[in-house]
Amino acid sequence: MFFGSIRNLKPYNMSFLKEFKEFATKGNVIDLAVGVVIGAAFGKIVNALVESIIMPLVGILIGGFDFKGLMIKVGSAEVKYGIAIQAFVEFVIIAFAIFLLIKGINRLKRKEEAAPAAPAGPTKEEQLLMEIRDAIKQKNV
Repeated sequence: MFFGSIRNLKPYNMSFLKEFKEFATKGNVIDLAVGVVIGAAFGKIVNALVESIIMPLVGILIGGFDFKGLMIKVGSAEVKYGIAIQAFVEFVIIAFAIFLLIKGINRLKRKEEAAPAAPAGPTKEEQLLMEIRDAIKQKNV
């Protein structure tokens, strides 16, 4: 009885798969996937920059210690708040870098929009209508 009901769902499954294929191959989904991959790579680059360059410099500026080592012992547990501080600094840097990137892209888009497009010439239909108008004017004169 159960298997008979599954056979009845076959047309639904095929339309579901077709609908999913259409969704997955739309440009927006593919653009989103590319954005996620690039964002992950960008995050790794910024993370490496923060861990290996920025945080050691910040540590030197404020007394020469490593944020990752900051922790509080509560009983037998260790609360590693230094890792949270470093994650927050990484977030701020990534957010600022993305802000600058988006700002640059928006500036380029505004320049493209600001450039006036060359006026399009009259279409063939408009040219024909102008010729008819001119011919009528010459007959009436």
